[in-house]
Amino acid sequence: MKIGNRSNDYKPNDQYYTPEWIFEKLAIRFDLDVASPEGGISWIPADKYYDEQQDGLASDWFGTVWMNPPFSKQRPWIEKFVEHRNGIALLPWSKSKSLGLIWDQADAICVLPSNLRFQHKDDGLKGIFVSVGLFAFGHKSTEALKRLDHRVR
Repeated sequence: MKIGNRSNDYKPNDQYYTPEWIFEKLAIRFDLDVASPEGGISWIPADKYYDEQQDGLASDWFGTVWMNPPFSKQRPWIEKFVEHRNGIALLPWSKSKSLGLIWDQADAICVLPSNLRFQHKDDGLKGIFVSVGLFAFGHKSTEALKRLDHRVR
């Protein structure tokens, strides 16, 4: 595996966690959170998680996954998510080939508010520099996106 493609290559600015209200509205239980910080995140409804030690890119994925990957190295995560085709991914809106790949194949896409605030590892709720959206594969995940009361295609 190339250096830079491992989940444990997180940069400090990658440590922004999806706010709890999103999971409350999605009302879905995930089998696996594939890119979790050490110890997991208490409000993410996942039965299992891969943190930096398990290396979510090198490990096998199963069931319905939640993915909020490191934005600094998102391409390998997007490729693996598209291959897995079951779950929901939170990704930045950016003009990139990797976003184009998932845009063309996702079963549903949901635009999130531009003023979304994330739980930062050390600094509480913070906005980030880019807008984000949710991308879903599978019926269960697509139905969950519809519960967000945001625009879904």
